Amino acid sequence: MASTPAAEAPHSSRFPWPQVTALVVGAVYFVIGLVGFAVTGFGDFFAHDNGVHLMGFAVNPMHNLVHLLIGLFGLAASTGLRASAAFGWVLAVAYGAVFVFGLFAVFMPEINFLNINWADNGLHLVSAAVGLAIALGAQKIGRNQGWVDPPRHGTN
Repeated sequence: MASTPAAEAPHSSRFPWPQVTALVVGAVYFVIGLVGFAVTGFGDFFAHDNGVHLMGFAVNPMHNLVHLLIGLFGLAASTGLRASAAFGWVLAVAYGAVFVFGLFAVFMPEINFLNINWADNGLHLVSAAVGLAIALGAQKIGRNQGWVDPPRHGTN
């Protein structure tokens, strides 16, 4: 009996959920970074309390650049399970650290070069948790089903 390509694939789908989540998180952060630049422009890169908000979140050009870079990393990492795991760990550690930094930065304008407010702190904590879920999910799939990324069309 001939085996089907689905039976030979190491994953139940071409893109396991950690990859899909990395793609969605990456796309959201990338779009937020672009929209952020449309709101702030490119001047006064490290401004604190510039009065510019995007859906309640304080932003400045540096904050927007970080969103763009995280977004690009997420989009690129969604192409493989190992890359998604790495993205998840970076998201968890980086946004966990930014959350802790933000707890102090909201009270200390002299160090608040990302223009973080309390809404940002909440989102950073959620982003860290999502990153942890991506990393642990990708690692679990990797251990259980092998660290073989799904086959790409046109390759053997």
